[in-house]
Formats: sequence, structure tokens, C-alpha cells
Amino acid sequence: MILDIEPWRPLSRVALVGWLLFYVAFLAYAATSHSGFLFIDNVNLVVHEAGHLLFGWFGPTLGLWGGTLLQWLVPALLAAYFYFQRQIAGYCFCLFFLFENFLYTATYMADARVQILDLVTVGDSDAAGRSPHDWFNIFSDLGVLQHDTQIAAVVRAVGWIGMLAAVAWLGWRGRTLSESRSE
Repeated sequence: MILDIEPWRPLSRVALVGWLLFYVAFLAYAATSHSGFLFIDNVNLVVHEAGHLLFGWFGPTLGLWGGTLLQWLVPALLAAYFYFQRQIAGYCFCLFFLFENFLYTATYMADARVQILDLVTVGDSDAAGRSPHDWFNIFSDLGVLQHDTQIAAVVRAVGWIGMLAAVAWLGWRGRTLSESRSE
């Protein structure tokens, strides 16, 4: 076999319960937040802006998409790392926050036409006020600007489904690991 993957490392019942309580609390917080932004999105914003700078080296199109690309790529690559290390808590955490990033992205996408969100930019602080934001440009280039809110709704739904699936998987997988450990 090319890729011989070991079994998941055990997770204690206490750790499993602690993680599940954390995710339930975070999901409740996310569900009751009506601003469209969660406290973790301050971190997502920094990674997003860094993506513009990093991918900007490969041209203006990748520079434009780079914010969202890096914002999704960082937790995805971290999840892959923890997957191959067989660390269930780290894998689930990164997977959960990959999908949480979809909520943040969906808020930004839904704003493409109306552009009422305050924008942040790297470098020229006046540029944020002068130019339309990423998703206006991306959706305009793709010819789908009139569907910004529908696309955002799908991305938001994928985010919620992904977060819930990650927590459900942790509960299922963590329980089976805890049971096999206690035998």
C-alpha cells in the first residue's frame, strides 16, 4: 500500500466531552450572532489579507482570489497534517474552522452588490474606500454578480453542514476510540 495510515490516536472521554462542549457552545454562539462576523473572523481576516499579498506574486487574478484561497487553505492544510498524524482533536478542530471560514466568506460574498461592509486592505489605507471589494470583482468577472446572495447562501449552508458534520464525526469517532481504549 502506498499510504499506510495508522489508527487514530486514542482520545480520553474527558477530552472528548470537553471538545464536544466547546463545539456546541461555539455553534450556539455562531447561530445567535446576527452581525455576520464571529470573534474568530479577526484571525480569518489577517490570513485573508496575507493571501492577497502571497498570491499577488502570481498575478492580479490570483492576487484577487488569494485572500479566500489562503483563508481556506490554511485550515485545510492543517487538517491534512493532523489527519496524517492521526490526531483526532487537531484534525476536527482544523476541519471545523475550515468550514467556519465559509460563513465568513459567505457574508463577504453576499455584500458584493450592496458593498456596505467596512473593508480592510493591506498597504494603501485609502484603497479600501476607492475600489470595490474582492467578491464584487470576482462575481463581475464570472458574470454572476446578480447571484451574489444565492451563491453566498449555498456557501453558508456548506459551512454549517461542514461544521456540524465535523462535530458529529468527532462524537462518533471519539466515542469508538474511547470505547476501544477502555476495553
